[in-house]
Amino acid sequence: MVAISDRFYLTPQEFLEWEELQEIKYEYLDGEVFAMTGGSIPHAAIALNLASALKSHLRGSKCSALMSDAKVGVSENGLFFYPDVVVSCHPQDRQAIKFLQFPCLIVEVLSQGTEAYDRGKKFEKYRNFSSLQEYVLIDSQKIGLECFRLNDRGFWELHPFVEGDEVHLTSVDFQFPLSLIYENVVLVGENEEFKDQAG
Repeated sequence: MVAISDRFYLTPQEFLEWEELQEIKYEYLDGEVFAMTGGSIPHAAIALNLASALKSHLRGSKCSALMSDAKVGVSENGLFFYPDVVVSCHPQDRQAIKFLQFPCLIVEVLSQGTEAYDRGKKFEKYRNFSSLQEYVLIDSQKIGLECFRLNDRGFWELHPFVEGDEVHLTSVDFQFPLSLIYENVVLVGENEEFKDQAG
């Protein structure tokens, strides 16, 4: 999804009340709201593939996987974001209505318009979640996944995965081939090659 700033400022409570009346989703960062526009078909398919696999894996456990309609908030005072996929295993989040506060896994599918933001400012803000154990970035233009994992010394370590690799998300003990999340996905680069050949 692409964030476009509307350049007006609200308190966290004003934001939560105001957003309920809107037709589209907004993220909230430092008093400013950002309209969330639609992503590409590959972006949506990748997120759905992973969320579906996680939902199946977590069935019967205390954890739940949700997609981009689920908001996460560091506290009731904001920051508020809509990750592409999020998992929480916290009992308090099982009662949540408006937003989750204790995610253990957050996933963003990268697009050209949001990649720098997802890697930089957004990851910086996501690190405010004391419960967060893994932050995953998935490429929507080529096969690739990067997992940032919090180690036992409190540092975030990068674990990159490429085509043919087996991915292990330790926060939810989920192991799967990377190809699983690209099932039936036409990548942007492949689509461009098809257009060139057809033209």
